[in-house]
Amino acid sequence: MFENLTDKLQRVFKNLRGEGTLTEENIADALREIRVALLEADVNLSVVRELTEHIREKAVGSEVLTALSPSEQVVKIVRDELISVLGKDTARFKFASQPPTVILMAGLQGSGKTTTSGKLAAWLKKGGHRPMLVSVDVYRPAAREQLKVVAKQVEVRLYEGKMSDEPAGTALVERLAKEARREAVIMGCDTLIVDTAGRLHIDEELMTEMEKLKKLLNPSEILFIADAMTGQDAVNSAQDFHKRLGLTGVVLTKMDGDARGGAALSIRQVTGQPIKFLGVGEKPDAFEPFHPDRIVGRILGMGDMMSLIEKAESTLDRKKSEEFAKKALLGDGFSLDDFREQLRQIKKMGSMESILKMLPSVGPFAGLQQASANVDEKQFTRLEAMINSMTPKERLNHEIISGSRRKRIAAGSGTSVQDVNQLLRQYAQMAKMFKQMGKGSMARQMLRGGMGGLGMGNKQRFGR
Repeated sequence: MFENLTDKLQRVFKNLRGEGTLTEENIADALREIRVALLEADVNLSVVRELTEHIREKAVGSEVLTALSPSEQVVKIVRDELISVLGKDTARFKFASQPPTVILMAGLQGSGKTTTSGKLAAWLKKGGHRPMLVSVDVYRPAAREQLKVVAKQVEVRLYEGKMSDEPAGTALVERLAKEARREAVIMGCDTLIVDTAGRLHIDEELMTEMEKLKKLLNPSEILFIADAMTGQDAVNSAQDFHKRLGLTGVVLTKMDGDARGGAALSIRQVTGQPIKFLGVGEKPDAFEPFHPDRIVGRILGMGDMMSLIEKAESTLDRKKSEEFAKKALLGDGFSLDDFREQLRQIKKMGSMESILKMLPSVGPFAGLQQASANVDEKQFTRLEAMINSMTPKERLNHEIISGSRRKRIAAGSGTSVQDVNQLLRQYAQMAKMFKQMGKGSMARQMLRGGMGGLGMGNKQRFGR
């Protein structure tokens, strides 16, 4: 979602590369372009003023490092200031000393509270917690039904409660909340996620109800769910909620969309509360802790290799990856069965577009992010279909696949003979490449030492 801002900042840094030193004049020009880029990205005006003023002070002050070129100096300063705006450190999640930990989900209607409640429950469950969900939105029956569907999807406990003939109102909301907390204790659930009612806009009735829920439940976390696509409206709403409720954090949803990114760069500075999570897709696992330094890396075109590595570690089968590496590099090569398994592993990580967007957009990776939009995701399915149409013998020895066999494979997979030919060429090229790589001493040393030698072992867990 930061593509436009990234492109504009890259142009600013590029213009400074030809300068010998930083001067008041070229800094003024760079700051003017940075200011315009931030405003076009829908960043809050007061945040833009504060940010550019801090950059100017550091760029022309004594903090400039003489070992760096002018463009590198400005990149470092901009990076440091953006991280400062976003909160410097990854925010920790608070848990109550006496379970259950109550998490109150706040936000306007349509911001994604219900979906986010399910994603948060799945994230907590993955971390070894026992979450329970409850909806206290008694005004829209569809909202309670939606949470029921979400709870079933992520396989966590849901407290439905009986509505009876009691009129929809604050009294019913409080009864459901009390019963849900009691049920969480009885069932041994250590966290209770309360999905609250939303409105199309902030009104007194909504805020009064939220204040009563806060007093009743004494939540450890009050998370404001903000739709990143709404830009400054999300920032203003967060500010209003914080004044009345005292938010502890923010969750930005729809970060995989084409929003300009201004909400992410403004909401923490305006409310003073950290962004704790990002919703990055529709699936239950498309939910990740917010790391300020990694987001800034994406904004400045430096990529987010750490998140890519963590994603690979959490989705890929480590044992299968090690077996494949040893077979491909140290053995007699790999078969089409192995090739198919690698395709399946890649598909687990998500779309190629989401993967390539985590790579840097400068240096040898320049252009990959733009090219990602042209990747045909269906090609993976076609490749797998062709391999599935082969016999076990053909998958083990591709050289026996004659012209008549290619016709049969094409017909069985709904592709053409040309597609089958292309698959076999790609496979042969990969097999040859792996064989050459396997002859290198470094590859052998790494594999003999285990995949842990790649430095992908211990990592700090978020807030747990």
